[in-house]
Amino acid sequence: MRHFFRVPLAILLLALSITCSHAFRKYRQPEIKSAVFLSPKFELDPGSVVNRNYYYIEFPRGHIAIKGFNAEVVDEAGHPVPLHETYLHHWVLGRFHQRLNATNPEQDYILVRNSGICQKQVVYQYYGLGSETRGTNTDVPDPFGIEVGNPVDIPVGYEEAWFLKVHAIDTREVEDKLGCTECRCELYNVTKDEKGQPLRPDYKGGLSCCYDHTQCRLREDSVGATRNLYMRYTVKWLDWNEFIVPVKIYILDVTDTWKRLANSTGQNSEHECHVEYDIESCSASGKADNGCTDSKRASLAMPTGGYLAYGVAHQHSGGLGSALYGEDGRLLCSSMPTYGKGKEAGNEAGYIVGMSTCYPKPGTVKINDGETMIVESNYSSTQSHTGVMGLFYILVAEHLPKPVLSRRLPFAKPVNSKV
Repeated sequence: MRHFFRVPLAILLLALSITCSHAFRKYRQPEIKSAVFLSPKFELDPGSVVNRNYYYIEFPRGHIAIKGFNAEVVDEAGHPVPLHETYLHHWVLGRFHQRLNATNPEQDYILVRNSGICQKQVVYQYYGLGSETRGTNTDVPDPFGIEVGNPVDIPVGYEEAWFLKVHAIDTREVEDKLGCTECRCELYNVTKDEKGQPLRPDYKGGLSCCYDHTQCRLREDSVGATRNLYMRYTVKWLDWNEFIVPVKIYILDVTDTWKRLANSTGQNSEHECHVEYDIESCSASGKADNGCTDSKRASLAMPTGGYLAYGVAHQHSGGLGSALYGEDGRLLCSSMPTYGKGKEAGNEAGYIVGMSTCYPKPGTVKINDGETMIVESNYSSTQSHTGVMGLFYILVAEHLPKPVLSRRLPFAKPVNSKV
């Protein structure tokens, strides 16, 4: 009788193994799709600046999960352009809902920003990098994804579209490459901002001095020609499915002068992100005893919590790295720059060509609702810098993925054996 029992048991185990194997094949994560696109052409002369939005760029359609996005400047032949020729100050990927049959498409739309935490029209992007773009990993880890294109979220009478903002500075034959990339006003001969408003007397450099069509000072022997350039961008995505865990995008700014409103959590607070700031040289400030490191911190409350899935900082030349801390002082993520050592694109000496990223194991880094985060940005102050940035980009999942067995395999029903 014992031998008689072994045969059906063996058959049962074989059937279960086939069923399990079939289930894993059936629910295996689909392959990530990828496509490469070009932005509209932009022209740059030596010392000139482009800083504009390109609306309705090519982008995957439908209800999808973005799994990665990156971009770089290329010439007409498709060759990457090095930073010491065209400095990529930053690029930004933006999302919006456009009214169908709009008479003025560039005005009749609704900006769909990230989840915060700056004020409405500031650092609204879904992705954005600068000189570090070629050496920074932007992939969203499994099982997470940035959900877009959900018909439920698109207002009736609108369609979803995307734009790419490009801020690039041609530094061929300029008098001072670093000064041009840091947008020092004296080199641009600018006294008013893009809207025609006079600059503050103490404003030495930054975005208000290197807007679209401005010109950085050239050497007297300059003879450079006009170049036709493009942003070549790569999108990675998956068609949305029930097994993808959505993440929210938060961008923390070290210049944010956040104030919590009375009797409120982080959800009801006032933010004023200035985006850029200046670094005074340690010799001028008399702070050489600190190792000539400028350390700036800001305490900011998260509106809602969750689990950290990804993190990366954005800094300019002179940056020494950034860190993100929890309310209790625990380190959540640190992001360090890599400086180039050569001349070729992606390894340009003196420029930040990459930022390290954080990919914590799902569920290991928890952020509580309303928790006050501390963002820290460190720069070398051996010399002064203008218009630097200290942004920290994080992806947060409000919930964890369901256990693999409960998501992918049916529960086995108990089998009653009679002998």
